[in-house]
Amino acid sequence: MKAVTTVLMVCVAGLLALGMVMLYSASMSLPQEGTRWLIQQLLWCAVGLAPCLVLAWMDYRKLGRVAWVLLLMAGGLLVLVLIPGAHAVTVKGARRWLSFGGWRFQPSELAKLALVIALAHYGHCYQRQMTSLWRGVIWPWLGVSVVLGLIFVEPDRGTTIFLAAVSAGMLLLAGVRWLHVLPPVFLGAAAMALSLIYDPMRWGRIFSYLNLEETKSGVGWQAWQAMLAFGSGWWTGLGLGNGQQKLGFIPEHKTDFILPVIGEELGLVATLAVVLAFLVVALCGCFIASRARDTFGFLLASGVTLVICLQAVVNIAVVTSLLPNKGLPLPYISYGGSNLVMMMASLGLLLSVARQAVDRVENVLPFEEEVETQLCQAS
Repeated sequence: MKAVTTVLMVCVAGLLALGMVMLYSASMSLPQEGTRWLIQQLLWCAVGLAPCLVLAWMDYRKLGRVAWVLLLMAGGLLVLVLIPGAHAVTVKGARRWLSFGGWRFQPSELAKLALVIALAHYGHCYQRQMTSLWRGVIWPWLGVSVVLGLIFVEPDRGTTIFLAAVSAGMLLLAGVRWLHVLPPVFLGAAAMALSLIYDPMRWGRIFSYLNLEETKSGVGWQAWQAMLAFGSGWWTGLGLGNGQQKLGFIPEHKTDFILPVIGEELGLVATLAVVLAFLVVALCGCFIASRARDTFGFLLASGVTLVICLQAVVNIAVVTSLLPNKGLPLPYISYGGSNLVMMMASLGLLLSVARQAVDRVENVLPFEEEVETQLCQAS
């Protein structure tokens, strides 16, 4: 287990370092910005290091006692975003951020982690009843739907779909039957499709995705320029700081579309290294989950791994035009404080589960897990 956690931390450290280097490179195109992006990202990284170390040090099983408190807190912040006159910040018609003293925070990032902890705790408490329709699907999806609904009306369709996929994956791992999951998935997909039909901006993104060359001078500009960046970088890139697409051609080149800048300046080799790093993180997360001390640890590590790696998959798929444009940052690399802090906290959770892991071959602690489950259900 020590070797796995070491490899995990090395991969995350490498992704963080690459992100810092690319932010400095991106700031070179805007002299007025100087090193502001880099300094702010370093500050957020330092802030995120605190929950990472605390969570890694503590016993993750203590989180079960505050799982619902964290979820209610996240829900309260999501409601606060929607209240006129509150600390909410509106950007491009979306109310997704809260501003406190010049610092912005995105409550949906906290909701990701809170939802994972709550579902892991729920699956642990009712692990023997997850095959039933009421315990396995209806009750958990009622809670999940409230969180997803608050995020949906911000509006943030992409994060809604993302969290729905993570929640469905965790419930399946907890023992829910496929046939019980399919109806709410189909209903949610139908509702999402209906909302997109009456949303001209997002419908335009889907049309652009299907007809990129026809829309490359309009809605598809960002995706087209990202493809040009990858193509011009070829194998080894144009050299650090020599990229051209960051000079105003790719919008959001320091956040959601930072990978094309990496591809242009450092080449396909660096791009594949990023993909490989996330693949290793996924394998490490799966290994830690498989050696978890109890069901709570297994679901917690699985959910955190899903959040990190599925978000990376979606971001990479978007910037390579495999999926329609959606603003999900690349974990540990993209500029943004809220996501970075939550990703660092997620790393701490994985390390905590790894610290408490046991050898499954020894088949130890069955009585302890049984007692914990009974106490959980009683509470």
